[in-house]
Amino acid sequence: MNEAEFETISATVDGMIGRLTLNRPKKLNPLSTQTLLELAAAARWFDDRRAVKVVIVSGAGTTFSAGADVSAFGDDAGNFGLSAREAADTGREMADAIERMRAVTIAAIGGHCIGGGLVLAAACDLRIAADDTYFSIPEIDLGIPLAWGGIPRLVREIGPAMTRELVLTCRPFTAEEAKGLGFLNRIVAADEVTAEAEKLAHELATKSTLTLQVTKRHVNAVVESMSNAGRNLADADSLVAALHDPESRQRGEEYLARVRRS
Repeated sequence: MNEAEFETISATVDGMIGRLTLNRPKKLNPLSTQTLLELAAAARWFDDRRAVKVVIVSGAGTTFSAGADVSAFGDDAGNFGLSAREAADTGREMADAIERMRAVTIAAIGGHCIGGGLVLAAACDLRIAADDTYFSIPEIDLGIPLAWGGIPRLVREIGPAMTRELVLTCRPFTAEEAKGLGFLNRIVAADEVTAEAEKLAHELATKSTLTLQVTKRHVNAVVESMSNAGRNLADADSLVAALHDPESRQRGEEYLARVRRS
């Protein structure tokens, strides 16, 4: 088995199948600046391993991802020599890198899939979730816009009307609703998610590399013409603006206070 060295994620290759795992289970796999940088680097690492046909993306422990690491809200960016704007753009860079990987990606989702974690899942080609998975997009309640290219990815998967509803209201939704909207390919019992993802990965690995990659590129090209992902470049500016907007910060602090009390 081939393994890369990362601190907050693990990336391994076994033959034609790779596994990319968010690996901070005690904190519910939050997406810090470091984790976003490592995910983008892992995508490039997998691309350098030409034998890999499929990569399973998952979260260690009981949760896929609790989303952006709001405890830092960009404060850890300085540790990596990034400006505030550059740090705000790491989420978009991560999602773009995952989406553009040569290998077919399968998100194996369980527990909570929140905010940025949902964007990571949306960047994958196929998605399998446990029947008790809890989805939500709380960014507006946190006083920030949904960034990282999340809006166009949701519009392409579930349509504009439901994107507006779920992003504007921040209401949670179930795996059953997510599948009904077209976001998920399959729902299985919680203890079967890993096995189902492995089964699908091995099935895809029997296909030729050429046909897998051509099909993925073809679908992505059609999607790109529909969603105009180039607009995602402005997401970082909107996020930085929200982090300095007094009303947005007040609403975010009020939301976090309610969460801490509950």
